[in-house]
Amino acid sequence: TVRLILADQLSESLPTLQDIDTQHDTVLLCELSEEASYVKHHPKKIAFLFAAMRHFAQQLSNKGHRVRYVKLDDVGNTGSFTGELKRALVELKPDKIVVTEPGEYRVLKMMQSWQSELGIPVEILPDSRFLASHAEFADWADDKKQLRMEYFYRVMRKKYGILMDADGKPTGGEWNYDKQNRKPPKAGMKSPARFSHVKSDMTKQVLQLVRERFSHHFGTLEPFHFAVTREQANIELDHFIVHLLPNFGDYQDAMVANEPFLYHSLISTYLNAGLLLPLEICQKAEAAYRAGKAPLNAVEGFIRQLL
Repeated sequence: TVRLILADQLSESLPTLQDIDTQHDTVLLCELSEEASYVKHHPKKIAFLFAAMRHFAQQLSNKGHRVRYVKLDDVGNTGSFTGELKRALVELKPDKIVVTEPGEYRVLKMMQSWQSELGIPVEILPDSRFLASHAEFADWADDKKQLRMEYFYRVMRKKYGILMDADGKPTGGEWNYDKQNRKPPKAGMKSPARFSHVKSDMTKQVLQLVRERFSHHFGTLEPFHFAVTREQANIELDHFIVHLLPNFGDYQDAMVANEPFLYHSLISTYLNAGLLLPLEICQKAEAAYRAGKAPLNAVEGFIRQLL
C-alpha cells in the first residue's frame, strides 16, 4: 500500500497510518510546486510546511516506517499529487493507495478521481482528528431552523465531558463566559516574550530553498520563528497554558498598536498542520483551570474556539 500524507496531516494518529505494515507499505510525502503556487502562498507558510514535513518524515523513518519523500528540487518531481502518485505506482507497484480526507474541497475532488485515473483502488478515510464527523454534524443540523455555533458547542462539551460537572451541568453554571472577555487593554500593555526555536540543518536547508524559489511571493520569509516538530509545538502550547492563558480571557478582544499577539496562543498553525490535536489542547487548558492556574472565563473562551 502507498499511504499518502498531506502537508496538513502531520499526526502519527492519522487514520492513514493506523493499520500500516511497516515491512511492505510505503508512506509518501511530497513537496509540490503546484500546491505552493496555485495561489501564491506566503513564504513563511511554505517554509513552515516543508520543514515540518521533512521532520515528520524523518520521525516516521526513525520508527521503522518505509518513507518515500519527494523534495521540491528533486530531479523528476512532477509538481503535482497525481504526477507523484503515478511515479510511485511505476516504481513501487502497490495494490492500493490509502489517504485521509483532505481539509480542502479542491484536493478531495482530485482524490476522488484517482481510482479511475490511476487504475488502482483508492481508500479515502475520514479524518478522525476532528471532534465531530460529517455524519454527526449532519444529524445534529438535520432538524435545526438555525445553525447556531453556540448550541453545537454545547453538544461537543457534553460529548467529551469538557468543563462539565458530575451532574451534567456546565462547570460554573454557565455555558459561555464571553461577557467577561471584553476588557480594554491596560495602558502600556505589551505582548509577553515568545519563542524562536533553534533551527536544525534541515530547517535551514528549507529556508534557503524557499528563499531561492518563492521570493516573488508576497511577504517576507524572515524572521522565521515557527516550531517545526510536535515536540517544539508542545513547548509553545505548554508555555501558553502556564504564562498566557490566565490573561487570555480578559484581553482576547483587546487591540494595541504595534502589538499583534498580546495573550493569544499562536498555535493555530500547529493545530492546522497536525502537530497538535484539538482534544489534547482542550484537555490541557481544562487541567489548568482544575488546578487553579487559570480562570474559568479564560479557559472556557479558549476551549470554545477549539471545539
